Amino acid sequence: FPAGGTTDILAREVGQRLSMTLGQPVVIDNRPGAAGNIGADLVAKSAPDGYTLLMGTVGTHAINASLYAKMPYDHVKDFAPVILVAGVPNVLEVNPALPVNSVADLIKLAKAKPGQINFASSGSGTSIHLSGELFKTMAGVDMTHIPYKGSAPAITDLIGGQVQVMFDNLPSSLQFIKAGKLRAIAVTSAPAGTPPAIIARINNDVDQWLQSSEAKEKLLAQGAIPAGGTPEQFAAHIRAETEKWAKVVKASGAKVD
Repeated sequence: FPAGGTTDILAREVGQRLSMTLGQPVVIDNRPGAAGNIGADLVAKSAPDGYTLLMGTVGTHAINASLYAKMPYDHVKDFAPVILVAGVPNVLEVNPALPVNSVADLIKLAKAKPGQINFASSGSGTSIHLSGELFKTMAGVDMTHIPYKGSAPAITDLIGGQVQVMFDNLPSSLQFIKAGKLRAIAVTSAPAGTPPAIIARINNDVDQWLQSSEAKEKLLAQGAIPAGGTPEQFAAHIRAETEKWAKVVKASGAKVD
């Protein structure tokens, strides 16, 4: 994922913590593209030595398996779950110039102007894109999808008025909402084979940090909800999310551009 998005923000917070506890630098390597598949595939095929980790998303580990006809990796078999870092709410936001202050207002406007309202996403097939497609289906409106390469450029154009609407992960947009540049109208992993001792060490370090007041303060300030737990609980979460998002992909009729 590109710099500036929610995944990047969370990865840098965790990386900073691991650098201190492991006594060595943790480098954040942004690999955007294909709704996270490019970066996830790189990690899936890396040596299982504990030196390469993935900050995955609901896209890389749930949505893409149903959305893409051919995946370069198996999101269950090719990864060893380490820890669920945070739950991230989605927010439905608009350019302040758009004459809407609620979801009902947006639906009314979209029905009056079919196909004329553009909604941005961080890329085709992302949870943000699917949220928009599902909204269209459930509300019975026609809006035009404009995919970007990450949340940051999409938000830039939303603020600039090139697009009017966007679902986004709250951490990416929170600062702009607080500054009045956007109006919010609704808030809605490691390669397989990595030694268990390494997974346990990283899980323990990150979990301890997630339970600290420092982590809670930092993540909540970004709009993320600290999670934590065991690798087994994270694996169960992945299975549940895969099943849930498969239904969303089918219901929304979303396609990869």
